[in-house]
This record gives sequence, structure tokens and C-alpha cells, in this order.
Amino acid sequence: MRQSKLAGRIGMSPTLAIDERVRELTAAGERVISFGPGQPDAPTPERVCAAGVEAIGRGETRYTSPGGSLEMRQAVCRKLERDNGILYTPDQIVVSAGAKQSIYMALSVLVDPGDEVLIPSPYWVSYPAQVEMLGGTVRVINTDESTGFKLTPDHLERSLNAKSRCLILNSPSNPTGAVYSRQELEALARVIEASDLYVITDEIYERIMYDDATHISLASLSDRLRERTAVVNGVSKAYSMTGWRIGYFAAAPAWAKKATALQSHFCGNPCSVSQSAAIEALDNADDSVEVMVKDFARRRKLVLDWISKASDLRLAEPAGAFYVFPDFSGYYGRLAGGVAIEDDLAMASYLIDEANVAFVPGSAFGSSRHLRISYALSDDMINEGLAAMVDALNKLH
Repeated sequence: MRQSKLAGRIGMSPTLAIDERVRELTAAGERVISFGPGQPDAPTPERVCAAGVEAIGRGETRYTSPGGSLEMRQAVCRKLERDNGILYTPDQIVVSAGAKQSIYMALSVLVDPGDEVLIPSPYWVSYPAQVEMLGGTVRVINTDESTGFKLTPDHLERSLNAKSRCLILNSPSNPTGAVYSRQELEALARVIEASDLYVITDEIYERIMYDDATHISLASLSDRLRERTAVVNGVSKAYSMTGWRIGYFAAAPAWAKKATALQSHFCGNPCSVSQSAAIEALDNADDSVEVMVKDFARRRKLVLDWISKASDLRLAEPAGAFYVFPDFSGYYGRLAGGVAIEDDLAMASYLIDEANVAFVPGSAFGSSRHLRISYALSDDMINEGLAAMVDALNKLH
């Protein structure tokens, strides 16, 4: 068949592709420990599952409003006021089939062909693809360990031009785990407020943070920022509800209204049953979040301990999410079976073949020096898999 230009440009999400390869190897009888999952391994809280079952029993299996049921949008308003200190009304909320779709719907209101969307790198894999799907131009702003993988005001100001339309900001970050402090956001805010830039803040990992890290929503800093910012979140990560597919964003009324109109043609509405479960999660399931974050904090320490045993790995310690993003380039140029490992793809392939561990290549996130390691798996699997990784790295010469 003749493919569209869009289909030719956009491939499978790399994070999903690594999961597919692990499934293939497992089906062939191989034991592979995958550090690729971008989803918590905890179960959805029982009370949330029960709310979904009860919704089916009540016959809540019909269409809802395109932007989500009124009850769901009211629950999001309660959450944003309670957790983020931002006041919204239900007409400013758009509920979608996951935060991924929420980002796309928010972008679709803003971006015309030729408009530039500024994306700090490393970035989540779907940001550039979504911009390209809308005909926009991706302007990558590179960050590194020297700033903790965080965008600085100087970086941002030097990247602005007449075509700059929107900035996507992700805190806590996937893949780096970076968390912006209030002071860092206030410094960025001064640049944003002096420009015509709109902002989409991806806050899906806001509940998963460690030590003294605190989540601050950019939209909470001023009225002007609230008017020009779409706050994206959802229930997938905090409440381990990835398969329920509920995300949302909050924005100025005109922005939300137009996104709802577009979404009415895109998917009709988010799942009615999942919305009822999500309301229960947002209102009553915080105790499960606390338990999960304690588990992640313990696993994070395990991962950091193993990383420290590989002498040529470099790492900016993450403050949030459930990933580490170590720099493997200290091992590049070394030989495996007489062949030099030159980049992240070769390193990921070597570690699958030699150590039976799977990581996501960093080039999917904008950096060929790194690999992403998720610790959304058991302590035993972390210890077994990362011990094998260290042994495999030590074999390189």
C-alpha cells in the first residue's frame, strides 16, 4: 500500500518496542529481566477497582460528555485545588484517554504547520512525535547532568524566536527523574511571562518523589501563567491505573472548550467506567500512593547502589518518577566479541544478549549516551538484573 507521509515519519514508540522484544524473547524460552516498563507494578487499589465494577452495575456504560463527565471534571477541580493550589471550574477541564492524549489535545489547539514547540532534552518519547503529527516543528533544547537535566532561563531565552509557540515542561521527568524547585520554576516563569509562549506542563509523576523534593505546578505561580498553561495529569502513575486510560488537562476556558470540540471527533469521550474509578482514586485512594512511593524509594536506593558498582557509569541522581538515566558512554569504544560498542543501541543490544537484561536506549529520549532503567519491578529482579549488568560491563575491554 502507499503510506501517508505521516505514517512514513512516525514509528512505534521505542518504550513499547522494547517491551515487544522482551515478549518475543520470553516466548522463545529466554529469561529476560526487563527494566523497560513505564508503569508501576503495584495493583490498582481495590477500592478503585470496586468503584469501576459498581459503575458497571449501575449501567454507567454509555457515552459521557466529550470532555468527560461533569462528576469527573469536578473531581479533577477538587484535586487541583487540594494538591496544587490552583482554582479551576469544570468547563476548564478536559478528560481524555490517558495523559498522552491530553497532551495531544492541548497541542492540537495551539500548533499550526511551521510553529515551533520547544522541548527540553532528554524528553519523553512521544512529545516530538505528537508535534510532528500536527505539522509543527520540534526545537530541542539540550540539557545535561551539569544542570541536573533541567532547563535554565538562559537556555530558554536563547531558544525563543518569532516562531516559538509552546514549551513542554515535564516535572518530575521521564526519563531523568529531574524535579524543578520553586525557585527554578520562578526563574523560568520570568522568561515565559515576558514572551508570547504557551506552556504544557506534564505532571503525571507528581506524586512519586523522594527525600525533600516538592512538586510545584508552574500554573500556580501567577494568573498570567495559569492563563497560558495547560496542566496535564492523570491517574495512571500515582494510582497504578495505566490500563484504565484516564488523563486530563486544565487550561483557560477557550483552550479547554476548543480541545473538547476536537476530541468529540477524535475519540468521542473517555471511558465511562474508567471515569467512575478515577473519581474514587482522586478522592479516596491517597493511602495507596504512600505505600507505593515507599516501595519505590527502597528500590531507588537499590538501583543507585548497583549503579555505583559500575565505575564508568555517570548518573545525575533522580528526585522523582521511577527511572534512572545513567550515562554509559564511558564504555563506548570497548569491545564485545571483537566488535566495538559505539552507541546506546549497541549497548542495549549487548546487555540483552550478554546479561539477559533489557533497558530502553537513550536515543529514544534524545540522548545516545544514556539508557533508561525503570525500577518498577521487584527487589529480587532488580538485584539479579543489575548484578548481571555490572558483570557484563566489566567484561568489556
